[in-house]
Amino acid sequence: MSATSTKRYDETSKRWYAIHTYSGYEEKVAESIKQRIESLDMGDKIFDVLVPKEKMIEIKNGKRRIAEKKIFQGYVLVNMKLSEDAWYTVRNTPGVTGFVGSGSDPTPVEMSEIEKIKKRMGLEQPKHKIDFKIGDVVNIIDGPFKSFDGSISDIDPQKGKLKVLVNMFGRETPVELDSLQVKKV
Repeated sequence: MSATSTKRYDETSKRWYAIHTYSGYEEKVAESIKQRIESLDMGDKIFDVLVPKEKMIEIKNGKRRIAEKKIFQGYVLVNMKLSEDAWYTVRNTPGVTGFVGSGSDPTPVEMSEIEKIKKRMGLEQPKHKIDFKIGDVVNIIDGPFKSFDGSISDIDPQKGKLKVLVNMFGRETPVELDSLQVKKV
C-alpha cells in the first residue's frame, strides 16, 4: 500500500476485524500480534486480540473433562483503529494470511456479532460434547437398564442427556440416560 493509495481509513473509530490464520496457529498468531503491539508501540491503534473459544465437556475413556474448543478454526479477531500502519502491523504478522473482507479492504465485524461471540465464550455452563447421533444403536453400561441395547431417539447437548428407545416386553420404551451411561454397539 502506497501513500498515494485511494484507500480511506477511518482512524477515529475502533472496530473489530477478523483475520485469517493458518488453522491451528490461532493462539500463536494472537500472541505474535500482542508482542508486535508492544514492540512497535501500536497500543494506541490496536487494542485487543481475541481467539474465540468455548468450554465443552468431552468424555474420554469414560471420564468427563472440560476442554476449550475454538469457535472459528483459522480466525482471530482484532480490535483496532484501521490505519495504514495498524493494517501493515497485523497483516505482516507471521501466520496471518489476510483480513476478512472484499478484495483488499478489511470489513469490520458487526458489534452485534462480537457480542454474540463474547456471550458464547463467557458461558459458565460448558456444553457437552456427545459423540452420538440420532439413530445410533447403543448398549447401556450403567443404571437399571444395564446391558440393554437401544437406539437414540433424542439428544440434549446442554444437559448431556440422551433419550434411548429400549425394547422391553415387545415394545419400545423411551429411557432418558446420561451420555456416560451408554456406549456404541
